[in-house]
Amino acid sequence: MALVAALEADLRALSAEARRRYPAVKDGAEHAILKLRSSSSASDLSSNEDILRIFLMACGVRNTKLSVIGLSCLQKLISHDAVEPSSLKEILTTLKDHSEMAEENIQLKTLQTILIIFQSRLHPETEDNMVLALSICLRLLDNNRLPSVYNTAAATFRQAVALIFDQVVSAESLPMPKFSSSSHTARTGSVTGDLSQNINNSEPLEKDVISGRLTMRDTLSETGKLGLRLLEDLTASAAGGSAAWLHVTSLPRTFSLELIEFVLSNYISVFKILLPYEQVLRHQICSLLMTSLRTSSELEGEMVEPYFRRLVLRSVAHIIRLYSSSLITECEVFLSMLVKATFLDLPLWHRILVLEILRGFCVEARTLQILFQNFDMHPKNTNVVESMVKALARVVSSIQFQETSEESLAAVAGMFSSKAKGIEWILDNDASSAAVLVASEAHAITLAIEGLLGVVFTVATLTDEAVDTGELESPRYELHPSSDNFTGKTSHLCMSMVDSLWLTILDAFSLILSRSQGEAIVLEILKGYQAFTQACGVLHAVEPLNSFLASLCKFTIVLPTDAERKSIVQSPVSKRSEVQVEQKDVIVLTPKNVQALRTLFNIAHRLHNVLGASWVLVLETLAALDRAIHSPHATTQEIATAVPKLTREPSRQYADFSILSSLNSQLFESSALMHVSAVKSLLSALHMLSHQSMTETSDSVSSASSKKIGSISFSVDRMISILVNNLHRVEPLWDQVVSHFLELAVHSNPNLRTMALDALDQSICAVLGSEQFEEDPPRSRDTTLDVESKSTELKSVECVVLSSLRGLYFSAQKADVRVGSLKILLRVLERCGEKLYYSWPGILEMLRSVAVASEKDVATLGFQSLRVIMSDGLPTLPEDCLHVCIDVTGAYSAQKTDLNISLTAIGLLWTLTDFIAKGLHHGCLVEKGSGFSNVDTSPQQTNGEGVEEHVVSNSNKPDYEARIQIINHEKLLFLVFSLIQKLVDDDRPEVRNSAVRTFFQILGSHGNKLSKSMWEDCLWNYIFPMLDSASHKAATSSKDEWQGKEIGTRGGKAVHMLIHHSRNTAQKQWDETFVLVLGGIARLFRSYFPLLESLPNFWSGWESLLAFVKNSIFNGSKEVSLAAINCLQTAVVSHCVKGNLQLRYLNSVMDVYELVFQKSSSYTGDTATKVKQEILHGLGELYVQSLKMFDDKMYMQLLGIVDLAIKQAIISSENFETEFGHVPPVLRHVLEILPSLGPPEHLSSMWLILLREFLDYLPRVDSALPNEEGSEVSELKADVLSDKTVPTTRITSNMFAEKLIPALVELLLQAPAVEKYILFPEIIQNLRRCMMTRRDNPDGSLWKVAAEGFNRLLVEDVKICSASGDADLKISKTARMRIWKEIGDVYEIFLVGYCGRALSSNSLPEAALKANETLEMALLDGLGDVILKSTVDAPREVLERLVLTLDRCASRTCSLPIETVELMPAHCSRFSLTCLQKLFSLSSFETENWHSTRAEVSRISITTLMERCEFILSRFLIDENNLGTRPIPTARLEEIIFALGELERLTIHPETASVLQLQPSLKTILQEDNRDSRAHLLVLFPSLCEIVLSREMPVRELVQVLLRAVATELGLKR
Repeated sequence: MALVAALEADLRALSAEARRRYPAVKDGAEHAILKLRSSSSASDLSSNEDILRIFLMACGVRNTKLSVIGLSCLQKLISHDAVEPSSLKEILTTLKDHSEMAEENIQLKTLQTILIIFQSRLHPETEDNMVLALSICLRLLDNNRLPSVYNTAAATFRQAVALIFDQVVSAESLPMPKFSSSSHTARTGSVTGDLSQNINNSEPLEKDVISGRLTMRDTLSETGKLGLRLLEDLTASAAGGSAAWLHVTSLPRTFSLELIEFVLSNYISVFKILLPYEQVLRHQICSLLMTSLRTSSELEGEMVEPYFRRLVLRSVAHIIRLYSSSLITECEVFLSMLVKATFLDLPLWHRILVLEILRGFCVEARTLQILFQNFDMHPKNTNVVESMVKALARVVSSIQFQETSEESLAAVAGMFSSKAKGIEWILDNDASSAAVLVASEAHAITLAIEGLLGVVFTVATLTDEAVDTGELESPRYELHPSSDNFTGKTSHLCMSMVDSLWLTILDAFSLILSRSQGEAIVLEILKGYQAFTQACGVLHAVEPLNSFLASLCKFTIVLPTDAERKSIVQSPVSKRSEVQVEQKDVIVLTPKNVQALRTLFNIAHRLHNVLGASWVLVLETLAALDRAIHSPHATTQEIATAVPKLTREPSRQYADFSILSSLNSQLFESSALMHVSAVKSLLSALHMLSHQSMTETSDSVSSASSKKIGSISFSVDRMISILVNNLHRVEPLWDQVVSHFLELAVHSNPNLRTMALDALDQSICAVLGSEQFEEDPPRSRDTTLDVESKSTELKSVECVVLSSLRGLYFSAQKADVRVGSLKILLRVLERCGEKLYYSWPGILEMLRSVAVASEKDVATLGFQSLRVIMSDGLPTLPEDCLHVCIDVTGAYSAQKTDLNISLTAIGLLWTLTDFIAKGLHHGCLVEKGSGFSNVDTSPQQTNGEGVEEHVVSNSNKPDYEARIQIINHEKLLFLVFSLIQKLVDDDRPEVRNSAVRTFFQILGSHGNKLSKSMWEDCLWNYIFPMLDSASHKAATSSKDEWQGKEIGTRGGKAVHMLIHHSRNTAQKQWDETFVLVLGGIARLFRSYFPLLESLPNFWSGWESLLAFVKNSIFNGSKEVSLAAINCLQTAVVSHCVKGNLQLRYLNSVMDVYELVFQKSSSYTGDTATKVKQEILHGLGELYVQSLKMFDDKMYMQLLGIVDLAIKQAIISSENFETEFGHVPPVLRHVLEILPSLGPPEHLSSMWLILLREFLDYLPRVDSALPNEEGSEVSELKADVLSDKTVPTTRITSNMFAEKLIPALVELLLQAPAVEKYILFPEIIQNLRRCMMTRRDNPDGSLWKVAAEGFNRLLVEDVKICSASGDADLKISKTARMRIWKEIGDVYEIFLVGYCGRALSSNSLPEAALKANETLEMALLDGLGDVILKSTVDAPREVLERLVLTLDRCASRTCSLPIETVELMPAHCSRFSLTCLQKLFSLSSFETENWHSTRAEVSRISITTLMERCEFILSRFLIDENNLGTRPIPTARLEEIIFALGELERLTIHPETASVLQLQPSLKTILQEDNRDSRAHLLVLFPSLCEIVLSREMPVRELVQVLLRAVATELGLKR
């Protein structure tokens, strides 16, 4: 263990040191080392006396080094409890001997050892050992001149005393907690902080010591007796006597008194429980302190020192603070002496010490409570607390009599400021004696102020405790004020303290507050004001409360008096501008004013229930503050300093004003926590303040009047604030508030009227928007009395609130008041409309009266309110008010004051029907799924009695479903329709058009909710009459043009506003209405035609509609005609696709359309043209949507209509294309619908009729062609059209044909195969005829369109045949032959005769020539790449003819004389080369696409190609020889080079090679060796051999390549 190792080291050092001079010590040390090795614990060491003995031996030789080692080892053994208690006497004797040694380190070691003994288990328990141990310390304390030894001895003795009394507490089993041993509690930054800290520190004392749970006893243990004797000796020494028990003649008095003060403050339980100790305290210590408090005598020749006086006062303070309950008389004497010392002629430092003690008592709530209970509240004792407070107040008031009062006040403020910042206030070192005196006086005053504040906060703290314990009721809660009989102990104490001290404290506080300007001290004083005032309020101490409140209000706002303003104005040195400013109420708020106002707000918040009559003074102050906040001439003190006006920084000012304004508002917001009686008192005070200002404002217009208006505004705003914050109990307050608003509303001052209207608006909206209107009352019949009373209360509140507004409107004499009342109603409806129920009849009656008002502003405001009702308030309207609401809406629709109101009101009718339709939907649920519901349309009770019964029976507002069951929705809906029907006849077109739109929108939106009977009523009572009326008015209205509204004059003539030509007559405007009616009917048919169709007698209505439509088409304007057609079109198109339309409706529409074209002779003009276009467009749409419904007859009727349209268009516009350059509109519409006219599958026979019908409009073929398969179809067509007497017409222009050809080609491609191939020859013949027009009109477009159509038709057909094969084609071989013969004719005639030639042209542009060439190439591609390479059923002679056609085209370049070739255009050469290339392509072998037709074509083309190549080669040699040295023409050279190159690349199929003109043996060799793919070169070998001598290098090179290829084929290549 560490201890053994350390001791062994010390023993070795001891042995080494004593080796020469002290052999006995050396031997003992070595022996102890051996003993030490056998010890392993402290108990083993304590049982071995040899170890302790050697250390005592070392100390006994009195050698310094050996003594130091010995004492150190003794300390280690004692601290580790390795010494037996029986050895204490011997150890103390050794220590006593060492205390007599002069060495400093020996003495210090001795003191250390003594302290370790007291801290260990060797603590002296016998009187001898205790006296011996303490006497060693006292001897070193008394006889030593070394400071270190003296201080250590004093500290050791203090520690010993503390340890002794700790042992006493432990031995006597006393409470262990100890309290602060310092002489006073550390001071915090404020008095409230000191108070809180002292409360926390003293709390255990009150619970454990003074509570009486621990009884006193007079028996002591031995340890207790030792402590008692020590205390007696210390007391005797402090008194100047000798310590008999300690055997010390004298001790320093201050040292003894310091120890006594320490014991008194830290071991309270010793004196509270042990009677001998209490007796010593009472008889000896108190006597000592009383004697020491004497200030005019000397004690044994010694002058009383300040430190000793401080110790005495601190000891006295401890006794008073801790033991006043048991030492009543002694503490009373002490307190009297302390109070007396405050006004005796004592040194200032002495008075300051006394004031510090008194301050400590005041800031300790428990101490002050005990003192007041024990003395002031005891009739036999002196009022020591009252005396203390008066003494402190006397010190404070002395400042006004001092010559240096201002300096002292400044110093006091500085001390408070420093303390608030946590900085100790220190006087400068070089300060003069006068400054020191001022600082000392300020310190005394500061202590007195803090003491008074401590008293105030103590009272407040104790009052709060009484509230917490239930002895007092908090004024914050809405409870009835309690009586003034305080039965609780704490509450009685607080009330006694207030009654005894308030006047003294108020005088002192008001003095300091009026004289001080420092922020910190003002803040502390105001905290005191607030705390004491609140305590008075809680205690219901009316007189102190009002006095403190009145005093505080004096420091809030100081308004300049009239005399002051007058003196400022008359000042001769002030400038004119400054005088004008000063004439106004300039208010300067100092920081003191701001803090005072904040304090006032805090007090008012806390005590709002108990202020009573004091509210008037508070409100006057707050009204002045409100004026200051809103005044441009009010400022804070920082802004009011001597700073130029333009450079002032207003941020601080605005911040202060903002905070004060917020506090001002929050005060009245807290009225919700006040008693009702208190709120009424507050309202009465506000009314009084406002009424007083109203009487002064009647006829005055001065600045004083504006100030009074400001007071009225303040009162009104605060009334509103109170009302808003008391909505939960508004009924008892409403009359008191609103009566004042109505009084202001009739005032002569317009500003006050506006203010009253705004206030009434805010009040009504606030009440109706409160939580009590949020939830509806229960809707069941079994309502309790509470619910009934609640509903009655809601009804009362709602009616009372809105009746005031209604009464104001009808009784107002001034227009601005009526307008204002309507604005209020509008805002009420916007914000709270959904919460109203009982007041709707009055509101609607008010709005009805507004509808007939002549003032536009009034009508506009009334209508805005109606809009709000219709938008948001319908679900909350009572059932008996719905028809009234409809009537009111109709009144606004019919009024003539404002057109916009009428239009918007019509829209509101739609909104109303949406609401009504919800009820219809509810009724329709009866027979859901039947399509219609049998709604009970029997009249239901809607009069006033029935409604009243319903309301009373339910005792609440009925919900939405309940009201739906009561309202006759059909009756309401037809009421709306009747209003709309009247509006349709209105003279204003905007109104009637809006009514028409609204009517049909209503039916369109809610038609599915109407029953059959309702639909019948709508059709026969509203729709058809509306249609008839509009048609009649459109036909009979005037056609005279109107002049627009006169907008001014120019040159003496009136200037009118322009009107658009489409609306400048009455007839045109009625036409617009008629169009809207037709459009509405069309929308109804689109949505509900199947439903309407099922109604009885609907067919008669449909026939009536057809009559209207026919009349409109033939007699109406263009817009009306188009609308009529659209009406029919919509009806049938929308539903025929669904298959739920009867065929007769479709036939009737077709008959109408046919009738229009049949009367073409009498029906002409622009309107007729537009109508025909619309009919054609409709026919196309109708046919597409109803394909499955058409039969042969209907389809023929359709074609007949289209044929009539075409023929009429041709006759009426023969020169149209020439004049305008495009197809006439009617024909253009025919072309648009033509692609969609293809017959369906069940009418496939109609394809022949359709296509032949339109083929007639192409240029005719010269001779008719035989038609074997189509003979029956032609006869059918002839039979069908035989009855139609239509003039035969032809188109003189090709423009229509150009547009028609692509459509016909497209139709033919869509046609079934049988019909398509029947018509194929006819189509090709017509296309050929059109293509041949190139000869006569090469610049035209017809031949191009025909060529493109021909090419597309063949290419597409060949692709289809190649993909599907010919198995499904039931076409005879003769017919196919005929088709291919026609195809061959077209290619031969057009390609040979018209393509690739230099035809005459009117100098076509380059782009056109390029387009023509592209078209020619497309034809060649179609023939060479598609037709001849596909699987076609063309006969061989047709194939040979087609290949021959290509060859003839390819021969043009080589066949022309050499002179002509040079003149040939480039495109002709390119065309010829392309044809040659097609021959090469047809002859070549392609592995991917090789079939029988392809092989046949290859065999045909190879022969032709070889002949063509031989001719080209031979012709080239002839031309070259003939030309001599002249160059070969470029075209001829390009041709031969192209041919040679293609020959080198050409590979042929063996079957193709078999037809070549070669020797049979050579063919056999080539076939056996599979070298016949280049056999064509052998055919041309002779020609190649001849041309090898050509002059042209490219030709020779190509020929050489070919010859090498021939050698390769023959196997001759090396």
